[in-house]
Amino acid sequence: MIPRAPPWRRSGAPLYRAAVSSAVTQGIRVDVRTEYRADRSEPGSSRWLFAYTIRIANEGEVPAQLLGRHWIITDANGDKEQVVGEGVVGHQPHLAPGEEFEYTSFCVLKTPHGSMRGTYRMVREDGSTFEARIAPFPLVVPGALN
Repeated sequence: MIPRAPPWRRSGAPLYRAAVSSAVTQGIRVDVRTEYRADRSEPGSSRWLFAYTIRIANEGEVPAQLLGRHWIITDANGDKEQVVGEGVVGHQPHLAPGEEFEYTSFCVLKTPHGSMRGTYRMVREDGSTFEARIAPFPLVVPGALN
């Protein structure tokens, strides 16, 4: 894997200005940026789509591989959905020290705002595992909250 600058650091107009969520667990940094997608939402049908871009960076001194994910998605009504699965967007990236992996995915809420949080199940080369924290982040339609 070739480390690359995330879109918010590339030249041109950045999509995201600052991380809305950031956490470091055992040298693995997880930064999140979000975007409401009005073009893919249907408020009249209680369907609001949010894209989120995640950068996972190994800031530690030991390689680690992402094996799986566990998301907790909460809407404005307090309804929770849990999503557990292998890898992310079809990948189980192996991150050597200094490397990063970035991907974009989405979730659909039944309300115009909510939040997500979770963990990535990581494994070291010695077989030890740990949960890398994904700090809570908001999903909010612009202007939905004052």
